[in-house]
Amino acid sequence: MKNLWLILTRYNAFFLFIVFFGFAYYLVVQNNTFQRASAVNTSNQLVGAAYAKINGWKSYLHLSEDNALLAEENARLKEQLQRVMAPDSLAQGTVVDSIENVQYHYIVAKVTNNSIHQKNNYITLDKGRVHGIQKGMGVISASGIVGIVLNVSDHFSTVQSLLHSETRVSAALEDSKAFGSMTWGEGYDARVGMLKDIPNHVKVRKGEAVLTSGFSLFPPGIPIGKVIETGISGGDSFLDIKVELSTPFHNLQHVYVVDDLLAGERTELESQNENNG
Repeated sequence: MKNLWLILTRYNAFFLFIVFFGFAYYLVVQNNTFQRASAVNTSNQLVGAAYAKINGWKSYLHLSEDNALLAEENARLKEQLQRVMAPDSLAQGTVVDSIENVQYHYIVAKVTNNSIHQKNNYITLDKGRVHGIQKGMGVISASGIVGIVLNVSDHFSTVQSLLHSETRVSAALEDSKAFGSMTWGEGYDARVGMLKDIPNHVKVRKGEAVLTSGFSLFPPGIPIGKVIETGISGGDSFLDIKVELSTPFHNLQHVYVVDDLLAGERTELESQNENNG
């Protein structure tokens, strides 16, 4: 304590300068629109750089887990390629032209910020408008769905996570193909979601896979999770089904932004129905 007092006494002029400088800076920023905007912009850049640096350290610590996920994804892609190129398909002439008939384009992005403990969680990606990302695109990982692009700048984008009270994703049960809305909010557990609006006559199996239905921003068949509880009443005619989410939101490092190349055509056609109505 004595040493601290000696330091403060010896360098009191310096410390007073820092205090007065900080107070003067605060007054200038608070009372001048241009300076305030400049200060906010500078602070955003500093925070963004700090997030990028921290995420770099986190990525290094999780390299082994990332490699495992990439290996699993490569295995699934190889299986799909074998099915497409199977001799039976060639004999029947059913091979799809992989160049002319591609519907979905995937943009790889890295997560620079992520929250999972709030009521409404968001994710920041290191790709933006110049990389082809637009508001409303779906976002997936190697394990399952992640969320929906909310805002886009030239080089960054923010995602409304699946772990958000207002996120709704069309999802289907693997066995019955019955579809409903995948939501979040039951206990705000990053590992659990709720599949709603499933008719109560549908037989639901514990452990049954829940996948994207293809009726929304995501391609059909993308994993969402598996059923862990089925006996929840959501109303007179519907069930609420508790689902263990397949995406590890606590350790999200890389994602794919889904660019549906036919989305514009579909939206334009569906808008004609509204006009005719």
